Formats: sequence, C-alpha cells, structure tokens
Amino acid sequence: MSVQGLRTISKAQNGLAGFILQCKRLEFNYCDWAGSSRGMKAFLTHNLPSFAKANPQIEMVVSPRPHKHPIIRGVYINGREKVICVRNLQHQQILEKANLLKNSSGLKLKKINKPVASVNESVRGIFSPFHGVQHV
Repeated sequence: MSVQGLRTISKAQNGLAGFILQCKRLEFNYCDWAGSSRGMKAFLTHNLPSFAKANPQIEMVVSPRPHKHPIIRGVYINGREKVICVRNLQHQQILEKANLLKNSSGLKLKKINKPVASVNESVRGIFSPFHGVQHV
C-alpha cells in the first residue's frame, strides 16, 4: 500500500497566506526653482527609475510643488498618509526616507505601557525568581 498526497492548492485567506504591502502610493513633490529641492531633483533623475522598477506594486507620482519645500507623501491601504519633508537632503538620504515610507504600516505610533503585549492576561502574573519559597 503506497501513500499518496492530496492534490490541492492552498488558497489565500484575506492576507493570511501572503504578504500584502501596506503602502499603495508614494508621491514625490519638488520645486524647480528652490535650492532646497536640489537633492530631490537628483533623486528623481538617478534613483527613482531603479526604485520604481524594484517596487512595481507601488504607484509612484511625481509632481511639482512651486515655492514649497520638497516632500514625500506615503498613502496606505488603511486610508492614512505619512508626509516627510526632505529639504536640503542628498539623494541617498531621500532614498532612505522613501524606503522608510515604503516599509511603514501607516498606523499611528502607539505608546507601549507593558513590555509584553498579549490578548490574554496571565493569571499568575509575571514570573520572578525572588517570589515563592526561599531555597537555602
């Protein structure tokens, strides 16, 4: 008697089986005239084409923003936006900021009061070797 495997294909269950990138669009805004956009213009000519090829799942939008400092705006699938001002930064630093927005989740930052986050609180509390019977 031989053992045969089942011929089924696993199905994605609402993001549980696969990774869904949270960032859906990155907007790059710059000014043609201002000197604070020098690094952004260098980024747009040198780094953005390779960055866009490496991330085809993200929509890239480049638009002028006259008489204002350059910014990068990340739009996420939960409806939130994060904006980073990149005035007077070099093109490599702007690439790091774009990666930061790409890898971000779009959620607000939360203060963590307890070191362990759990759905169920422990009945016994946190273990400590100083509690209980003293061994001599």
